[in-house]
Amino acid sequence: MIMVKTVFKLTITILVFGFISLSTAEKAIIGQPAPNFELISSMGKSYSLDQFKGKIVVLEWINFGCPFVKKHYKSANMQKLQKLYTEKDVVWLSICSSAPGKQGHLNSANMKKKLAELGYKGTAYLIDETGTIGKLYGAKTTPHMFVINQKGILVYDGAIDSKASARISDIDSAENYVASTLDLLLRDKEFKPYKTAPYGCSVKYK
Repeated sequence: MIMVKTVFKLTITILVFGFISLSTAEKAIIGQPAPNFELISSMGKSYSLDQFKGKIVVLEWINFGCPFVKKHYKSANMQKLQKLYTEKDVVWLSICSSAPGKQGHLNSANMKKKLAELGYKGTAYLIDETGTIGKLYGAKTTPHMFVINQKGILVYDGAIDSKASARISDIDSAENYVASTLDLLLRDKEFKPYKTAPYGCSVKYK
């Protein structure tokens, strides 16, 4: 009976705090299959990368306290991208790896309020309090963007766009790397996976 309770407790811990379902020795590598993970959303629903096989997936590392994230949300640039591409059957997962007590970490009520206030349009906002998934993917900043193609290959890792500033006025003149990558994938264009230098606030890991 004690063993059963222990196993049950471990299972709940894995679901709540976002341990990966593959070996912890695995790391995300550009041009290679993206490692699977499972996390709980702001709505209490469990999401895994594997459930989206055959779809294009965007991973967006997020921290609403970061000026660089505010740039894209206050201008509604991020929400416009989310809406545009989820309507084209792209999956958009925003992941918060901020540890409790760190900038960007929100309790359930504040998280839901913030998402509603900003008009969040992504598929799901996922909670990675332990930083396990952030470290698996090598997420360094907020925002830090990753794109996974229909074959499950990590094809983009880096900045959202070409202008590393927190100024809203720079958005329109910047090249949006995520949009360019998604447009190519949606047209079934073959291209070489690539990386750029992400910019923003450091991820507030535990």
